[in-house]
Amino acid sequence: MRAGKRKAKVLNRECVKAALDAWFDEVRKARWSSAADVKRSYATASIVSADRIVFNIKGNDCRLVVAVDFEKGIAWIKWIGTHKDYDKIDVKEVQHDG
Repeated sequence: MRAGKRKAKVLNRECVKAALDAWFDEVRKARWSSAADVKRSYATASIVSADRIVFNIKGNDCRLVVAVDFEKGIAWIKWIGTHKDYDKIDVKEVQHDG
């Protein structure tokens, strides 16, 4: 699975950066063909739709909203932020504002 890295304001803390780096490493090695495969790897991930998944990063301090194309093996980060900020977004519609 390919995943692109982009800097986010939330990455200011080293512990969050380390947790994200670990997530990127795991996703690059993953061979997910369905949301069920994701759930086997990340039991706490929330499957929002066929292509939208929310991951908890660094315990539950941050949330990572990802769009996944299982056929192509690509994951796109749509949003990253604190748990508090997550409660303010529409997870099905949010887009990275890069």
